[in-house]
Amino acid sequence: QVQFVESGGALVQPGGSLRLSCAASGFTLDYKAIGWFRQAPGKEREGVSCVGHDVRNTYYSDSVKGRFTISRDNAKNTVYLEMNSLKAEDTAVYYCAANLMRSACILTMTPHEYAKWGQGTQVTVSS
Repeated sequence: QVQFVESGGALVQPGGSLRLSCAASGFTLDYKAIGWFRQAPGKEREGVSCVGHDVRNTYYSDSVKGRFTISRDNAKNTVYLEMNSLKAEDTAVYYCAANLMRSACILTMTPHEYAKWGQGTQVTVSS
């Protein structure tokens, strides 16, 4: 089956940290921009971060800039999201997906440009 498998979600206290992983199954990440999205109950899916084929090319939403770091390891066909200083408003199901139209990130993340969505991993920030 061709998709991503996300892992690493957990219950964490405010101010804590988590590292999410996104492993590609059945296809290669090469030459594709990869994005992390999140969706909280009752809200639309939100683009959080993106990493391009060139790992120096990244995008972060204003809500996570300075707290989250995205990286990729093409040899392992995996993308990571390091999340620090977590807040209650970061609580959501986190998904990754591949942008089949671009190898670079741009200043917006539109879900319909992305494909091969995984099942997601739950991140809950609560005391």
